[in-house]
Amino acid sequence: MAILCDYEEDQQNQQPSSSSLSSKKDVILAEKENDATLKKPEEEKQQRENKLVPNKDNDLDMENYSWGQSLQEVTVNVPVPQGTKSSLLLCDVKTNSLKVGLKGQPPIIDGELFKPVKVNDCIWSLEDKKMINILICKRDQSEWWKSLLKGDPEIDTQKAEPEPSKLSDLDSETRSAVEKMMFDHRQKQKGLPTSDEIQKEQLLKQFMAQNPNMKFPPGAQFM
Repeated sequence: MAILCDYEEDQQNQQPSSSSLSSKKDVILAEKENDATLKKPEEEKQQRENKLVPNKDNDLDMENYSWGQSLQEVTVNVPVPQGTKSSLLLCDVKTNSLKVGLKGQPPIIDGELFKPVKVNDCIWSLEDKKMINILICKRDQSEWWKSLLKGDPEIDTQKAEPEPSKLSDLDSETRSAVEKMMFDHRQKQKGLPTSDEIQKEQLLKQFMAQNPNMKFPPGAQFM
């Protein structure tokens, strides 16, 4: 019996306490959270690296066509066989889709547009009987398109550059939205607050000045 009791006592001494088990679980959970925190910036960096740098026209040259854009419009150039007549072409621009090609043949372009467009303002033409030129008017004229069609390779819109001379051609509302977007982008690159964050901070300071007797917790923000 003495041997059995000593054995049971040894086993009890070897078993970890509930408090030590809890501590180990906390450590494991903390390590997992740290790993997830470290992976998130890496994943975001990888997503940015997967995006393509736009060319001088803020666009991409695809296999069967090329496209470019300004903040107001998208231009699409589709080469066709030399001598093609306009009567043989199919060019169907809808609010959310685009279909281009030769009649009786598989379409060259066929898919959902990245963003809605103003159909009545879109035009197309055949140049030198070998190139289809399509001018597409964006509905939202304050945003860069990442691709012509959804599902196509995307460009890095943070590297898109508007032509400075074109800003003066925008209406006041669109120009203000573009300037705000460009300012916020520069602020984010520098790690500084955006225009909305600056405005909230100013409102909070004004409110605190008007209510000096109120106590505000550290890091209080104006919602």
